[in-house]
Amino acid sequence: MKLLKETFILRTFGLLKIPMIFFLRPSVVDVSEKRIEIKIPLSRRSKNHLNGMYFGALSVGADCAGGILALRLIHKRKEKISLIFKDFKADFLKRAEADVHFSCEDGDAITELVERAIKSGERENLAVNVTATTPKKTGKEPIARFVLTLSLKKKA
Repeated sequence: MKLLKETFILRTFGLLKIPMIFFLRPSVVDVSEKRIEIKIPLSRRSKNHLNGMYFGALSVGADCAGGILALRLIHKRKEKISLIFKDFKADFLKRAEADVHFSCEDGDAITELVERAIKSGERENLAVNVTATTPKKTGKEPIARFVLTLSLKKKA
């Protein structure tokens, strides 16, 4: 039930704020204070002309994994903090030929970043790591790795 609620929140956020997220229909597979796992299905919406997942859809998955974990931790603090990704690096290792799972296990570091942003009132940055896998096709072997610089600032 908890995962359905988290998926509903993610898709509603997409519908209201970032339509591309809503369009790709991501689901929350696992979530805790330390990690999150998001799945984007390989479908007509996310495929490229070679029947692999389009790199734009892969980028949305990485954004969701890093961003939603940070948003959950910010919401828990009940502070007004703006979140943006400052930069994005991707290493595509294999073709994504099945549903893709994006995992981020940087919850502890993101929690510290939120605390620093609240205390300093200045923009604080953190490189967040996201790994993409296709469990049905390649098991736990990564098909892509992403590094996104998460940038937070407490609103005045």
